[in-house]
Amino acid sequence: MRVRTTVAAVLSAVVSVSLAACGEEGDAGSGGDKSVGIAMPTTKSPRWIDDGRNMVKQMKEFGYGATLKYAEDDPKTQVEQVQTMIDQGVDTLVIAAVDGRSFNDVLRRAESAHIPVISYDRLLLGTPDVDYYATFDNEKVGELQANHIIEQLGLVNGSGKGPFNIELFAGSPDDNNTKFFFDGAMKVLRPYIQNRDLVVRSGETKLDKITTLRWDGVRAQKRMNDLLDSHYGTERVDAVLSPYDGMSLGIIKALKSHGYGKAGKTLPIVTGQDAEVPSVKSIIAGEQSETVYKDTRELALITSYMVNAVIHNKKPVVNDSDTYDNGKKVVPAYLLEPVSVDKGNYKRVLVDSGYIKKSDLD
Repeated sequence: MRVRTTVAAVLSAVVSVSLAACGEEGDAGSGGDKSVGIAMPTTKSPRWIDDGRNMVKQMKEFGYGATLKYAEDDPKTQVEQVQTMIDQGVDTLVIAAVDGRSFNDVLRRAESAHIPVISYDRLLLGTPDVDYYATFDNEKVGELQANHIIEQLGLVNGSGKGPFNIELFAGSPDDNNTKFFFDGAMKVLRPYIQNRDLVVRSGETKLDKITTLRWDGVRAQKRMNDLLDSHYGTERVDAVLSPYDGMSLGIIKALKSHGYGKAGKTLPIVTGQDAEVPSVKSIIAGEQSETVYKDTRELALITSYMVNAVIHNKKPVVNDSDTYDNGKKVVPAYLLEPVSVDKGNYKRVLVDSGYIKKSDLD
């Protein structure tokens, strides 16, 4: 069952758990010689650099040692990194997987060594040896992106003069979040596609036809080029569902190479995710239309409290106990709320909150 709670509420609860576990008020962060292994996917994306930095900061504030490794999108490398952490005797593992299905054997070893495992933002799949999951409401991410599209096209209030042409992109096929993002978006878009208010000229509407390995912007750019060459001779594309900022910028490059963004041929609506600085600059410049902000500071904070709880043999606070079935078990999860960001609210949501420095956008 999913129960909505605020970050403030969960922090109040987990602080109480931490104090009780430590047995001494005011010493919730005392970790002694405890250590945490943190496995992140890549430094190619600014958000994962921030995630790693935030996790190490939070672990240090709890008094725990932290080993942070990046696999540069190589599943084999990441498995080897996790194995090394197990051999070194870490007390907990936090894993943001490159390929969620590649960890079965190594996590069996973690279980044998009594090392709790927390999935970070990307669910570990096909293994019973994962204990908790910290992430955002991933289906809502897709809903926010799709709602932005139909609102900007005027389909919500009937002001839009359709039909409008749209093309669909999805994330990496080995990332469990890809399906949730896509399902959330299609929940909103499907009725408009069925009644022909939205037309996918390529006909590519199934998830297995539109995925983008490793969320790669170059691959997204190539596919967008191919779609424009094959299906948009005299027609224009009015919207592109893109699930991630790095892909969005690649898609916009392809659109520009086909004359979009010039006088008489405006860029289509292009969505995104992660509120990365290059995409926020693109939004300010009137190119990318929207991104979905996920405050990774809060994600690191929630995950750190999960770590602290399991190290003290306590159950972390969760707010979803039935959504995330990894094929072997339903993994208890804590879901944070994503926020849609566009030109109208980026300053309030991103800059005023301190997530992005104003100077970074100049």
